[in-house]
Amino acid sequence: MRILIVEDELHLAEALTQILKKNHYSVDAVHDGRTGLDYAQTGIYDLLLLDIMMPEMDGISVLKTLRQQGIATPVILLTAKGEITDKVIGLDYGADDYIAKPFSSEELLARIRAALRRKGEVLPEDGLKFGDIQLNTANLKLSVNGKEMKLNLKENELLELLITRKQGVTSKEQIIEKLWGFDSDVEYNNVEVYISFLRKKLNFLHSQVKINTIRGVGYVLEEVTS
Repeated sequence: MRILIVEDELHLAEALTQILKKNHYSVDAVHDGRTGLDYAQTGIYDLLLLDIMMPEMDGISVLKTLRQQGIATPVILLTAKGEITDKVIGLDYGADDYIAKPFSSEELLARIRAALRRKGEVLPEDGLKFGDIQLNTANLKLSVNGKEMKLNLKENELLELLITRKQGVTSKEQIIEKLWGFDSDVEYNNVEVYISFLRKKLNFLHSQVKINTIRGVGYVLEEVTS
């Protein structure tokens, strides 16, 4: 899962980034509302942590603009304010949750998991499932009928993306944006290398799940039954 932090307090943004990365999220952080809006409009993020009080453009205005544009990415508002008005306005404009500073890392992670579950893209604690495969995103292990293999971080992120796409075709552009970021200089052959790695591991585990190439479009997971 890829999370965007929009927070102008640099030390807090860095602390949040480290907490989330430690818990196997991909993270980008920006420090003003206008830049945050630009990043969020790409549609590559699974969740936004959005501060209310920011330079250039406040968090409520960012949220309002995103919802007006039909961008439904879950948003958790970060605020140091205690006034109920800010919370009510944020929820009315489409925020999924709010958390008041200071907060514990455990509470933040729980709220993130809850928001992602409501989005319908996070499966139970034991991992993501498709066909006969099970992916534990916490320990990066791929299992098939009791036999398991360790994945590297990018393999894990790629397989997670393919599973959560729910049999939809995923283009190389979408994979690059999701795994490396929309401003990355990563090329298509990087994607092809990781697809090849995953195919070899699925074959080694004798999985019935295959990564099929839709020529000129992208990749899709399919379960091949005998």
